[in-house]
Amino acid sequence: DILSDLNLLYLHVTPQPKTNFPPWEIPVVQFLNPFQTFIKSDTVDIIYQQIFIGHRQEYDDFIAIYTDGSKSADHVSSAVVFPNTTFSFKLHSSCSVFTAEIAAVLLALEEISDCLERKFIIYTDSLSVLESLKSFYMHFHHHPLVLNVLHLLNKLASRDFNIILCWVPSHVGIVGNEKADKAAKLATAPTNSSTPLTDFKKYTKLLFYTKWQRQWDTETDNKLHSVKPHVQPWPSLTTRKADTLLTRLRVGHTRYTHRHLLFREQTPMCSQCNCKRFIAFLQPYLARAIFSCSLAAGYNNSFIETKQGAKESIKLSSNCFDLLSLQGTRKND
Repeated sequence: DILSDLNLLYLHVTPQPKTNFPPWEIPVVQFLNPFQTFIKSDTVDIIYQQIFIGHRQEYDDFIAIYTDGSKSADHVSSAVVFPNTTFSFKLHSSCSVFTAEIAAVLLALEEISDCLERKFIIYTDSLSVLESLKSFYMHFHHHPLVLNVLHLLNKLASRDFNIILCWVPSHVGIVGNEKADKAAKLATAPTNSSTPLTDFKKYTKLLFYTKWQRQWDTETDNKLHSVKPHVQPWPSLTTRKADTLLTRLRVGHTRYTHRHLLFREQTPMCSQCNCKRFIAFLQPYLARAIFSCSLAAGYNNSFIETKQGAKESIKLSSNCFDLLSLQGTRKND
């Protein structure tokens, strides 16, 4: 069973959300970014720390909560740091880092709902989470946790909670953010949360490609393997005609290369260098044919980046088809 082989048998997937907020229930979400005028690459950490200290002095009547999400090769987790408590939990490895970040914000809101205080600031270093909450009304967001966060913000607002979401830069020495980052990376407690459908699709696609690649790596005797050692799709060209031509170039199956076989003719000889011009085309790479003939050597540099590049990734320039046309006019030489 393929689900068992990929360890997906007991994975619970959250279905795609299908409804939007009605106009009378649109929540008002408050956002802050005291660092928006600064470029991280041009700003030293101490500047960010001083700005944050000033920001906290301005909002000292709001309780600070720090959230973070972490993702590595086989570990996805979230953490929430309250003034006196830290929560951390693991997610399924199929979840994205975005899911980890938004799950941390959701957990913070769930914990806030049980508090007696009414004024909170949730700090996150994920701009993508804040942007998804901001742009939800213009472009319907398909992530279920974004919907859950907005619904919960709406409920909390109806109970007179004053909640602000604020962005902070990561790894600049802001203590609360550093604590959340460390807690997320060290999280070991599992959670019963499900995987969003979008994450599941990306994860299973990666697993299938990995499994396919492993099988394909064993097919070294297959002629196509030498042309295409990786199963990932080749980049598409602007037109189907050009795409078809380039595919035929890669596999070396064209009328130009095989005409003498189809019509049972002798292998054509090049009158300039007295070589069998088309023999090399029967090898895996058409590039070998172009380089095998000394007549074409003068044209190669302007059409193909390098011989090694042509062999490894078929890096043909945009006018590579002109070279074929040029050689086609000499087919009777």
